[in-house]
Amino acid sequence: MILPIVAYGSQVLREVSQDITPDYPGLQTLIDNMWETMYASSGVGLAAPQINKPIRLFVIDSEQIINNLEEDEVNAYPGDLGIKQVFINARIVDTEGEEWPYQEGCLSIPKIREDVYRPEKVTIRYVDENFKEHEKTFHGITARVIFHEYDHIEGKLFIDYLKPLKKRLLKSRLDDISKGKIKVDYKMTFAK
Repeated sequence: MILPIVAYGSQVLREVSQDITPDYPGLQTLIDNMWETMYASSGVGLAAPQINKPIRLFVIDSEQIINNLEEDEVNAYPGDLGIKQVFINARIVDTEGEEWPYQEGCLSIPKIREDVYRPEKVTIRYVDENFKEHEKTFHGITARVIFHEYDHIEGKLFIDYLKPLKKRLLKSRLDDISKGKIKVDYKMTFAK
């Protein structure tokens, strides 16, 4: 089932999410719905707060990015083949490498894309949908998507990394999003 995406301005996007246990009600259905919602919205990642669930759960499919690189971009992320993965109760263990810019966007903040600087690598501890524990290091565009979705479960948004002047310049557009004065080709819910 395709779920509505929560728009900028909704309180749930600013909450630090809670851990869940294997007996979380309807977990597999929720994960399936998140995948379906993410793909229907043309996203590469989706965090539970974006569907109004303040829990530490996100899904990413960075294979989509890697598989659709232009010919001149093929060598941009050496060794990064992309992943399709569920992350539950994730915690960042370490970051390393130079910070690099990439124009990020967000399904909860439609029609705004801005350069955000993030480190090259992230080491993250998490459990998968079977609650099997993992600790892995990711780099390149996959690390970027993980950082972005991880921020959602920490109550942060990519616009929080922008300089104050840039945020002021975006204020009216952000206000329009929070008031529902935008059109997107996927279901959204707006702050009341």
